[in-house]
Amino acid sequence: MPKKSYLIGVDVGTNGTKSAIFDDAGNLISEAFEESKLYYPEMCAVEQDLDEIYISVINTIKQCIQKSDIDIRKVEGIAIDGQMAGICSIDKDWSPATPYDSWLDTRCASYIEKLKKEESKIISLTGGPPSFTHGPKMLWWKNEKPEVFKKIAKFIMPSAYAAGKLAGLKASDAYIDYTYIHFSCFADIQNNRWSEDLCKDFDLPMEKLPKIVKPWEIIGRLNKEAAEQTLLNSGVPIAAGCGDTTATMLGAAFDKAGMVFDVAGTASVFSVCLDKFVPDVENKTLFTGRLAIKDLWYSLAYINGGGLNLRWFRDEIIKNKDNSGHESIKDPYIFLDEMASEIKAGSEKLFFIPHLGGSVCPSIHYLKGSWMGLTWRHKIGHLYRSLLEAVAYEYAIYMDIEKKLIPELKFKKARVIGGGSKSKIWNKIKSDILGIPYEKLNREEFGVLGSSILAGFATGIFKDLKNTADRFNKVEYRIEPDIEKYKFYQQYVNYYKFLLDNTNNIFKGLENIIS
Repeated sequence: MPKKSYLIGVDVGTNGTKSAIFDDAGNLISEAFEESKLYYPEMCAVEQDLDEIYISVINTIKQCIQKSDIDIRKVEGIAIDGQMAGICSIDKDWSPATPYDSWLDTRCASYIEKLKKEESKIISLTGGPPSFTHGPKMLWWKNEKPEVFKKIAKFIMPSAYAAGKLAGLKASDAYIDYTYIHFSCFADIQNNRWSEDLCKDFDLPMEKLPKIVKPWEIIGRLNKEAAEQTLLNSGVPIAAGCGDTTATMLGAAFDKAGMVFDVAGTASVFSVCLDKFVPDVENKTLFTGRLAIKDLWYSLAYINGGGLNLRWFRDEIIKNKDNSGHESIKDPYIFLDEMASEIKAGSEKLFFIPHLGGSVCPSIHYLKGSWMGLTWRHKIGHLYRSLLEAVAYEYAIYMDIEKKLIPELKFKKARVIGGGSKSKIWNKIKSDILGIPYEKLNREEFGVLGSSILAGFATGIFKDLKNTADRFNKVEYRIEPDIEKYKFYQQYVNYYKFLLDNTNNIFKGLENIIS
């Protein structure tokens, strides 16, 4: 019988850092989580401390080792995935030059508008439109904080910062893997290199950009100090890893053209697996990036706080009260799902615009949230169901764009993960509005699983990424769409589009009102 080996996957997320140990059969051995701190130093700013992120990686790996009874000599590799749209930087000694400028940070809004002057060129080369992503953020640091910018040796991702600290890298070793660069505004994504033309157009020094690598490349090995802190042996190979969304996609076996991937998390993320690069130059809405699996692509769009809206509703609107106003003894989301289930499709003509933090896809920073069509007849159940339906209406817009970009693409099914995947009524609503089956898988730790698969592939434990991911996943249940409801919902999707188009100027005017 072959000896068992172990792999460590780490996910540096917005809410916190999770680490997990898996064996080479995909079984979860142990896991640990540490909540992160978000800082708000000025208006529109959202930051994280890079050394706090690194310590959380150390702490959670150590906790995983302590919880398990594995032989640490059999830990074969580590890979770290992380937040994708924000950016951070290091000086020449791999110390933070800036904090992590979060994807939730909107200070760079004016530089989005500057990049939009070359928007079609940027999309055709990098795969994504300018938004609250790397490009505008790097230009913000360059122009608004020139003294800080001088100290920046390389812009990198927070996961790379942590991996580099584990391995003791220097700035000359700085890297970014190819799953992030559709957010960069400065890449030639088809050739996995930086675009000299785009950097020249916006006067961004290319020497401040890291080398672009494959997710499974070994970027270094665990150094002695980090080994002691994590309770591991020194010398463990560290793979480059990838973005958190792409690690999650790999972990959930999102690997066939025409599959839809729905992340029902803090952000509501809608993706379609593709076998070719077709950027959304016309609509300027979808990002098109590389999957971790070679030669596969995906389109992506997301609502900045689609899932956060549900938490806001729970905390600020119902405050864990039942329909009679008394304290609910149930999980509030179960209680809300039950009320939403009693409401007819369409929420009796009540529409919700879910962009409380501005629209990212397409980038309309001044867009805000609202309910449209409220009457005295509407109750909590209507309000909540309209939140669920709004996300699905938005997804329907994204799907329609992809259908026009690649008419021959056949949409097969959706796989849903994240906290919101537990809601059967929400999965049913999405299935009915999109007209495709929805699948819930039998596990939850997809990001760290995807990273562990990459670590295993990087070190030769696994011979194939796709087959390994397929082998590690099973479908827990599948929801089929109701064709009559699908037909019914199309008028609501169309009216939702109309509302977005016709409230644009209202929200733009609201932006100019003095606080």
